[in-house]
Amino acid sequence: MPAVPSCLLEPLWDQFAALLPARDDYAPAHPLGCHRRRVPDRIVFEHIVQALVHGTGYERIASPGCSDRTIRRRVKLWSQMGISEQVHALALQAYDRMIGLQLAEISVDGCITKAPSGGEKAGRSPVDRGKQGLKRSVASDAAGVPLGIVSAGANRHDSPLLGPTLEATKAQVGALPEQVNVNLDRGYDSARTRALPDEFGFTGEIARKGVPAPIQAGKRWVVERSHSWMNGYGKLRRCTEKDGSAVDFYLYLAAAFVTLRMLIRRSTTRYRWDGRPTTRRLK
Repeated sequence: MPAVPSCLLEPLWDQFAALLPARDDYAPAHPLGCHRRRVPDRIVFEHIVQALVHGTGYERIASPGCSDRTIRRRVKLWSQMGISEQVHALALQAYDRMIGLQLAEISVDGCITKAPSGGEKAGRSPVDRGKQGLKRSVASDAAGVPLGIVSAGANRHDSPLLGPTLEATKAQVGALPEQVNVNLDRGYDSARTRALPDEFGFTGEIARKGVPAPIQAGKRWVVERSHSWMNGYGKLRRCTEKDGSAVDFYLYLAAAFVTLRMLIRRSTTRYRWDGRPTTRRLK
């Protein structure tokens, strides 16, 4: 059984493959003039998707045609190239053309997950007895489409990550509307954070500390739903990557799948095409 439906895997792979550099099947610089055939990128990509969805180690998903060391080398190469960030940006462009991003309302929130292997982006988790954890700060539009992502240790507060998250959003989306309202929860209630949206030319709607949540729920619930969708991927719930670029690689790859899933689900009621999925269950 495939890790994700073909209606999600094939479009994403088409864009992913277009960004990969051309490589020979055999290493031309080998001293003996021969070498084992290079494992095709498509096979490695499918193994990486399995690791993302199930969260298992590379040794468990390795096959006779693709070893765990091959997966690690390819993840390191592709993460250094920023392939997943580019694929996510392309998915956002496709969503904006067909559905339309609602960028007038942006919500930002953080989420803490496990990082048992430690690494560059890990820190002591305040909600898991001081064990190693990972925090991701995500910005979403008014419909919950993930835009910008920033990763840090679990011991980092949400407020210092707001600025980098908004910068990452501008890098992924491009030009933003003149009027943008940023929705934040009470964890961002500080004088420095309240002044930060003004520096970007935005307005801010920040919940006040001490006020019950139902009274000031606002519009930020969509980013919490986006975190729930991203936590559906095992590699994000329990990240064992130590390299910071590999952590970001999986974060943006999951965001690309979430964006593509939302695009397909919203397009089924507006467009018709061959192979259109007939079920709403797109994992």
